[in-house]
Amino acid sequence: MVDDIQRAPAETRYADELDRLVQADTDPKPKGWHLSPRAVRRFILGDAALDVSQKFFGDDPLVDRCIVSLMGQQGLMLVGEPGTAKSLLSELLSAAISGTSTLVVQGSAGVIEDHLRYGWNYAVLLAEGPSERALVPSPLLSAMRGGQIARIEELTRCAPEVQDAMISLMSEKTIAIPELGPGVEHRAAPGFNVIGTANLRDRGVHDMSSALKRRFNFETVLPIADAAFEKELVGKQVAERMADHPVAPQVGQDVLDVVVAVFRDLRTGTTAEGASVSVPNSVMSTAEAVNVAHAAVLEAAYLDGGPLTGGHIARQLRGVVFKDDPEDARKLRAYVEQIAKPRGKSSRVWSDFYKSAKASLSD
Repeated sequence: MVDDIQRAPAETRYADELDRLVQADTDPKPKGWHLSPRAVRRFILGDAALDVSQKFFGDDPLVDRCIVSLMGQQGLMLVGEPGTAKSLLSELLSAAISGTSTLVVQGSAGVIEDHLRYGWNYAVLLAEGPSERALVPSPLLSAMRGGQIARIEELTRCAPEVQDAMISLMSEKTIAIPELGPGVEHRAAPGFNVIGTANLRDRGVHDMSSALKRRFNFETVLPIADAAFEKELVGKQVAERMADHPVAPQVGQDVLDVVVAVFRDLRTGTTAEGASVSVPNSVMSTAEAVNVAHAAVLEAAYLDGGPLTGGHIARQLRGVVFKDDPEDARKLRAYVEQIAKPRGKSSRVWSDFYKSAKASLSD
């Protein structure tokens, strides 16, 4: 089944690793948890002895704090810039703790309170009246019943009245269902908790109230600070995406160096040499670096039938930077002339990048 879908949930993709961790797990674990906290950490950060891969890079103490938060009474809120792997970390934590990561509410303007509580199968409702059989539980209600982790993505995109409904759910750990009769309610089983995510660029969309914030421990997921970590992650992610393709050019370390350098320069505003560059308003995250590298590999493999070059990276970079602000085009042109061109004098990969970028940006 995994081969027939584009992206399986974490508990399916890493089923073998989870099985090995379960078999080797002798540490104490909170009631309702699928794995012990130490095994959850090993699942996310890797364990060479059990052949468990590292899946989240760059901030091991953050992972520990997240695990501790989920053992307590408060929920966990992951905030940060787009593309910093908040959703990935949320998914991995849920898969390791609950055995499932699919109890998800995707926050948006269209979310209503029923998406947090329950709805109805109206065909059954009309035929039989209110009953458990007619009830359609929300992901949160299912998580409460099963003592599992529920995930709410982009919580600040939900309307204030929907966010307000979370306050009582997080405080009381209960969902009442008055349609089924007085006093009918579902109380959370041990192991239930909530992981929310929020995008720092969405501040002001629907800011969370102080009351709701108090129900969560906040953790900020920062961009990867270590360039070597980022390079390793980009290479690993591209290799995973290309695993099922019949053709795939070798991704050279020198090309990965260019990808990571470009994104880090434009993300931080400072190059490794100490030069200042203008930062685009577009998101220059590690996730976008993976997307650019992946697209470049696809172009090299399927259209050119040759090795991956800096030119492929340059051509695919345009789609990331040119999104909202016309000024970003000017900033990228300045970067190409002031940073990439000098680097191209001593590097074939940077030279290819410069030539293709200049041609692409002149269109």
